[in-house]
This record gives sequence, structure tokens and C-alpha cells, in this order.
Amino acid sequence: MQNILVIGANGSTGRIISKILRDSTDFKPFAMIRKEVQKPFFENRGIETRIGDLEQDFSDAFKGMDKVIFAAGAGGGASEEKTTAVDQKGAIRAVELAKAHKLQKFVMLSSMGTDAPSKVEGLETYLKSKKAADDFLRESNMVYTIVQPGGLTNEKGTEKVEVAKKLKKMGQISREDVAQALVYALELERIKNTSFEMISGKNDLKTEMKNYK
Repeated sequence: MQNILVIGANGSTGRIISKILRDSTDFKPFAMIRKEVQKPFFENRGIETRIGDLEQDFSDAFKGMDKVIFAAGAGGGASEEKTTAVDQKGAIRAVELAKAHKLQKFVMLSSMGTDAPSKVEGLETYLKSKKAADDFLRESNMVYTIVQPGGLTNEKGTEKVEVAKKLKKMGQISREDVAQALVYALELERIKNTSFEMISGKNDLKTEMKNYK
């Protein structure tokens, strides 16, 4: 049983990730939350928590962990300063801490559009922050997987997707399917040291990820 730190666990996607991990026979989730008041949601569901704030010192959250999923984000209505603090600086610090604690793998939730942040009006700061964090992870010498989904929806997951290093079209995908992909990427040798874009499609999620080069 591997201990998985879920950063951003209290977010919409993070909660789904934590539940999938809880129901797994291979992984035990530890939900990183910012406030004590958030504890009951997880503890009532049998999920342990760790207190940590991406804008402060959150190093204690990494103790005893084997791998990490970073699914945090400042949110759509956040200021540029907040977005940079969480999505860039917080993510980079998480990579540094994962490396310092000798974690086996870092799975990053990123976004489509990071290759050209200036082309997506209104999301430039967000995508630039994501790109900076992704690039830092790629150069960190950690084993990693970066998942870059299209627009996230709250629709029920189908586990039917379209996956490529670079998709030639935009699209959407359910948070449930993204969460499944992030958990599936925890396997050490699976989609190792690479990134991929993902939207809803017609292909089986696990088959696509298993065969991804």
C-alpha cells in the first residue's frame, strides 16, 4: 500500500481523486488541506488529512509519502498574484519538496494551452504559471507524468478519451475521467517522464494510457 499525497484535495477534482484512491487496493490517500474546518469532509469518508498551504511552508505534508498528485489551482476568479503564487510558485515548491523527500513519482494536473499561453485570452497568467511549473518538473530529474486536459466539466465520467502529445483540436473532459487518468499515472513505469493532452473521445482511457508513447 503506497501513501499518496493529494495536493488540492479539497477542490472538485481533488475530492474525486481522493475517493478513487481510498477505494483502491494499492494506494492510501492523504488529503492536503489548508484549514482544520475542511477535515470532516475527508475524515467522514475514511481519508486521512495533512494540513498544508501552498503559499506557506507545507513541507510536513510530505513526510511518509511515496508519491504525489498535484491537483491544486487558484481558481478562475483569482487575481494574477494568487494564480502565480499557487499554480506556479506553489507547484514548483511541491516539486522541490517531493524531490527532497525522495518521492518515487510526481503526477501533475496541468492544462491544454500551456504551449502558447498568450493565445488563450483571459487565461494567460494561469497558463504561463502552469507552463513554468510543468517545465520545472520536467527538468527536476524526478519521475513524472503531466496530464493536460481540455476544459473540465462536472459530467459523469465515461472513461472514453482522446489522447495525444499534442491534440489538433480543443475539447472538454469530465473531472471524473481526469481523476482516473491521474490515479492511473501513479504506476511508476506508466507514461513515464512525459506529458499528454486529453479530451473526451471514443477510446478507452486505460488502454490509451497503457499504450501511450
